[in-house]
Amino acid sequence: MPRQTFHAKPGQVKTSWRHVDASGKVLGRLATEVATVLMGKHRPEYTPNVDTGDAVIVTNAAKIVLTGRKAEQKTLRRWSGYPGGLKVETYGDLLTSNPERVVTAAIVRMLPRGRLGRRFARKLRVFAGEQHGHGAQQPIPMQNSSAR
Repeated sequence: MPRQTFHAKPGQVKTSWRHVDASGKVLGRLATEVATVLMGKHRPEYTPNVDTGDAVIVTNAAKIVLTGRKAEQKTLRRWSGYPGGLKVETYGDLLTSNPERVVTAAIVRMLPRGRLGRRFARKLRVFAGEQHGHGAQQPIPMQNSSAR
C-alpha cells in the first residue's frame, strides 16, 4: 500500500462524457450532482487544484421542476454595465423562453470561481430538448438519485 497521497497531474486523468436526462428532476438537486461530476469529486483520484472531472450533457432542460413558488418569485439578474442596464427575469419566464440558461446558471454557480471553475463550466452542455449533437463522444448515462 503506498504511503503517499496520490495527486493527479494535469492531463493524467482521462475525461469521459456523461449524459443526464433532466425531465422531472428538481433543479437544485440535479445541479449539485452535475457540479460534483464536473469537478471530479465522484472519482477516487480527485485533486482539488487539477481538472479531474467529466464532461456532462444535460438534455430536456425545459422539463426541469422548480419546487414551491420559485417560478414566480426567484429571479435571474444580469447587468450590462451601463446605468439602467439591469435586466431582471423570473425563472418561470426563463423556463418558457430559454430553459438552458436556468439550468446552466444553477450548475455554474455551484462551481468554484476562478480559472479552474471556468474550465469546469466549459465541459457542460445543456439542451432544452431530447436531441444533442454529442453522440460521437459516446456519453455514459449518469446515475443520479434526484428522481421524483
